[in-house]
Amino acid sequence: MIEVDLAVRGMTCASCVARVEKKLNKVPGVTAVVNLATERAHVELDGSAADLSNEDLVGTVVKAGYDASVISRTGDAPDAEMIQAAEAAAEAAAKARVADLWRRFVVSAVLSVPVVGLSMIPALQFPGWQWVIGALSLVVAFWCGWPFHRAAFRAARYGSSTMDTLVSLGVLASMGWSLWALTLGGAGRIGYTMQMTGIHGLGHAAAPHLYFETGAMIVTFLLIGRWLEARSRRSAGDALRSLLELGASEALLVRRAGSDDLVEQVVPVSQLHVGDVFRVRPGETVATDGVIVAGSSSIDASLVTGESLPVDVGVGDDVTGATLNTHGSLEVRATRVGEDTTLAHMGRLLAEAQTGKAPVQRIADRISAVFVPAVILIALATFGVRVFTDNAEMALASAITVLVVACPCALGLATPTALLVGSGRLSRLGALIRGPEVLEGAHAVDTIMLDKTGTLTSGVMSVSEVETAGTSGAEGTSGAEDAVLALAAGLEAHSEHPIAQAIVRAARERGITPTAVSDFANHAGKGVAGTAGGEPVAAGRLSWLADHVSPELTDRAQALARTGASVVVTKAGRGTGLIAVRDTIRPEAAQTLAALRERGLTPVLVTGDNAPAAATVAAELGIADVRAEVLPEQKVEVLKELQGAGRKVAMVGDGVNDAAALAAADLSIAMGSGTDVAKAAADITIVNSDIRAIPNSLRVSARTLQIIKENLAWAFAYNVIAIPLAVFGVIVPGIAAFAMASSSVIVVGNSLRLRNG
Repeated sequence: MIEVDLAVRGMTCASCVARVEKKLNKVPGVTAVVNLATERAHVELDGSAADLSNEDLVGTVVKAGYDASVISRTGDAPDAEMIQAAEAAAEAAAKARVADLWRRFVVSAVLSVPVVGLSMIPALQFPGWQWVIGALSLVVAFWCGWPFHRAAFRAARYGSSTMDTLVSLGVLASMGWSLWALTLGGAGRIGYTMQMTGIHGLGHAAAPHLYFETGAMIVTFLLIGRWLEARSRRSAGDALRSLLELGASEALLVRRAGSDDLVEQVVPVSQLHVGDVFRVRPGETVATDGVIVAGSSSIDASLVTGESLPVDVGVGDDVTGATLNTHGSLEVRATRVGEDTTLAHMGRLLAEAQTGKAPVQRIADRISAVFVPAVILIALATFGVRVFTDNAEMALASAITVLVVACPCALGLATPTALLVGSGRLSRLGALIRGPEVLEGAHAVDTIMLDKTGTLTSGVMSVSEVETAGTSGAEGTSGAEDAVLALAAGLEAHSEHPIAQAIVRAARERGITPTAVSDFANHAGKGVAGTAGGEPVAAGRLSWLADHVSPELTDRAQALARTGASVVVTKAGRGTGLIAVRDTIRPEAAQTLAALRERGLTPVLVTGDNAPAAATVAAELGIADVRAEVLPEQKVEVLKELQGAGRKVAMVGDGVNDAAALAAADLSIAMGSGTDVAKAAADITIVNSDIRAIPNSLRVSARTLQIIKENLAWAFAYNVIAIPLAVFGVIVPGIAAFAMASSSVIVVGNSLRLRNG
């Protein structure tokens, strides 16, 4: 099975997606899924289609009327430049589309004001007014409205129709009739005036009716709807690009596989092979997955595994690409490269989770496929009947009216306006929402998966206990405890390790002066030692200093470790003590969980951290379901397990290790303090990292969904009522356009109620 990802540009609606999918799936051996929101096509080729080239697939999309470029293909050597070029082209195209829609809307809005005013208010109609609005309308209808005509023509070339088809037909029909009436039909004479009358009054009019304002209003209202929609669309390329950027681009090659010759050469990561040995200096990112063959250090794997603390590593330990070497120099033998690395696997998980469609989108595809042709048939039938029963002008007016009232202005504004107002309300609450498909997930979820580090906890280490031998918990021991903290701070002052920084910070906050230490020595993976007051002192792991610690203090240290604390033991002469350091629970965590339970959500703690640390946090917050030491791919498995049990699951996280689970969840929420990958993969981002915004965002999201449903119900009801009125000649196109505008105003007004939601 060969998998190919394509960037597809130029799609504007669900019918475009259906057309690209249909074209690709017609190729023997090809299975394709196209996503409008991400503007991506995920293509799978079976054995019979293995010989299809990238150019063949791109050509198939081009034949459907769209532009495409290949982002990746399994089996090909990774080409960073190709991927970056494809991503850059997609991003540039999206930005250009938004800017172009806004520019056309501004021009259309400015020119439509006099067109509509003069057409609808006879008192403003000066001699020759109709020629003025005719000239203005030409610009609005054909330059401002060009995106609709271009999309409609593209669809027609391949025997299809979209919402743009209705827009284009309505504009072209109203403009075509108006230009005929102005130049040949008698409406161009100086002194001509026009009033809004019913269809049946047209047969008694001295001159034909003009419909310039109809075309202008259609274009203006549809442009603002499209602009709002284009702004809200997200690009999955941002998430994938951020994920790829985590990895190192270069590596310091020491020896090639199977060779003892030193190379000492900087090479691109793509040129590393399994068995090559490369060096990782302090502060550098590990180039690829491998095993340490020389050196020792601490590896910060929080972005990949979710582990809150750097892990001490030495010869024989495995390391993962994209993790950070905090100190010390390492030599690593590559065990996995290219597409086989942990980072590449996570990228595939993320891409697969983002591919596909929600059920509501598929329903919308089917509705749009039926709605547009049905309206066109109704308009043609109306024209055919009236051309025999009345006259050509009345027949054309009725047909145009059908197209205009069915023109999906309110439908186009229903979602983006509610989303714009709702997202504005959410932003004031400290949350950002990705798009309208998020709202259904927010309304339906009944379970919430929470990562520990950075979500329920602050991710900042702090000292929780300071104890000395034989005085644990006794009164009057603050002096001895202060001495323990002062000694540890003096020893750890030279270290950048998070635990060391927490100890130094605790001493500073308590006004304790660190003990002066000389002859400082770092024992990698064990602790630090030095001399203070003429005697040896040390601070580090219990296992390192076990011979100097009493059984009582040893038991206490082990008990604290079982609760998830990291324990530092100090030794000064005969005196010993211990310091417990923990990742602190956010003060607002308990309040947030209470609010989530009130909304009927069941919390599940899923973390890559160790079991004691996870159990301690869960017990304090009253979480019954705890999954600890969960690897990135296992988080997705936990999610699918919950979904398989019939639950609708929301996922809250902040690290790259959460990205795939975030993308696969029914609702994904990323903390703003997290990585760009997590935020790009998420439906909702809590920008201020205040988790109290999570229940608030769910409430506003549910309210926004309700408003969108009300807007859509109104828009469809309006069409159901207005189309029969147009068919039976109760309204003319001008009144229909005004009604269409009113329906849009009602939709916008209803959406504005979210400001106080």
